[in-house]
Amino acid sequence: MSDLLRQLFTDGSIGTGLLETVYLTLISTAFAYLLGLPLGLLLYVTDRGGLKPCLPLNKTIGIVVNLLRSIPFVILMVAFLPVAKAIVGTSLGNKAMIVMLIVAAAPFVARMVESSAKEVKGGVIEAAKSMGASNMQILFKVILPEAKPALIVGAIITTVNVIGYSAMAGTIGGGGLGAIAITYGYQRFKDDVIWVCVALMVILVQVLQEVGMFVARRTDKRVRSGHRRKTVAEEPKPCFLNKTGSSQRR
Repeated sequence: MSDLLRQLFTDGSIGTGLLETVYLTLISTAFAYLLGLPLGLLLYVTDRGGLKPCLPLNKTIGIVVNLLRSIPFVILMVAFLPVAKAIVGTSLGNKAMIVMLIVAAAPFVARMVESSAKEVKGGVIEAAKSMGASNMQILFKVILPEAKPALIVGAIITTVNVIGYSAMAGTIGGGGLGAIAITYGYQRFKDDVIWVCVALMVILVQVLQEVGMFVARRTDKRVRSGHRRKTVAEEPKPCFLNKTGSSQRR
């Protein structure tokens, strides 16, 4: 361990960087879902075969979403510096970085939500329609609950992507582990600082992945019902004696 790395641990810079990475990731992902979830549902509803098809609106939203998704994050970050300054009053630091992360993640969230909604079986939707449910009731009481496991998995993937994007915060004066790796590792030729930051980000991703998948499994009705069927099937049946004294199962 180099003296610089020891100093970064001693003065709390590594811990602060880890907290800033978590802060940037969670805040950006939350706001990205506030924008991306309605967009994704709108893409699903207005698509051909959706609850309320409107192809011109669907194509317009789809073009905007695809346009933002196709821009590499480094270029998008530079291009949206004036936008960040107009929104938060500065083009540097964590506040500006949050704006960039939201702009980058929201289109990705929209496509993930659209894909998750399309996984809901058509028979479930037809059954709801036959019972007189309105489009809003189908959307919020049928599609979203049925798509919940897929939405949670999509949220995990989005969060991991945002963690990777947040590593570039140091290029615009932001904080986080990425800034420490660039400032104290790359620019000072300290490989141990870089690898410690990499290891911490790997651990962070693994923790988020495991927690998210656990929640997704707990909310998946197919997994729970399959477990119940297996438990009932494997339960030993009571054994009784017949008149001849031999045992038989019912």
